[in-house]
Amino acid sequence: MFELFSVEPTDTPLQIFGVKHLTIVAAFAIFWLSFIYFRKVWGEKEKNRVRLGLAVALAVNEFGLHIWSVYWGIWNIQTMLPLHLCSVMVWLTVYMAFTRNYAIYEFSYFLGIGGALQAFLTPADGAMYDIPHYRIMQTLIAHGLLITIPIYMTVVEGFRPTLGSFKRIFIWTNIYMVVIFFVNRAIGSNYLFIAEKPPSPTLMDFLSPWPWYIPQLELVAFAILFILYIPFLVKDRPAKNVVTR
Repeated sequence: MFELFSVEPTDTPLQIFGVKHLTIVAAFAIFWLSFIYFRKVWGEKEKNRVRLGLAVALAVNEFGLHIWSVYWGIWNIQTMLPLHLCSVMVWLTVYMAFTRNYAIYEFSYFLGIGGALQAFLTPADGAMYDIPHYRIMQTLIAHGLLITIPIYMTVVEGFRPTLGSFKRIFIWTNIYMVVIFFVNRAIGSNYLFIAEKPPSPTLMDFLSPWPWYIPQLELVAFAILFILYIPFLVKDRPAKNVVTR
């Protein structure tokens, strides 16, 4: 049992899209799909309990990572400050779930889902550990919940992004990236992975070397945000007048 919490990498790293990984992905996917049914079944009391339960689970999961890192003496400002996109979104999403704040929901929907999905499918953090080691499970649960909560807020609570949301998130994300660029230069970190690519295999491996992958990431981010908005764009599209003869 102790070795599941050890800092030493497991004999084999996580096999991305292997049976273990896909089992966890499938479990979360089934949970997301269940919201379509439960939105018609749950009353306000049940909705509040689920929403707050998800928020507490996300916060406890994140606190656990810091406790584990401090225990093993690997906590440092270069890697553990909450400056990665998903790390920031953890606390914003927890706050949003507790307060039902719509302005934060916009960020949680686009950046929570868009940012966490890539890390959920091709995790960089903890990838040297295999399931069920604590470190990789913490990573998968964190990113799975970052996707779960905005989906819950959208499907069950009836929140939804707008075209204005799409524009605001893209602008503020770029402003944040500029700030983090200078933070990385100051403390020798690689937050947002804009100083270099992650050491473990990710979708970023298909992009050009540094620094050319950064503008490519911009295009990828724009495409992801737009894809996330497409369902609402289609829904809001005015119906064309049909002329019959």
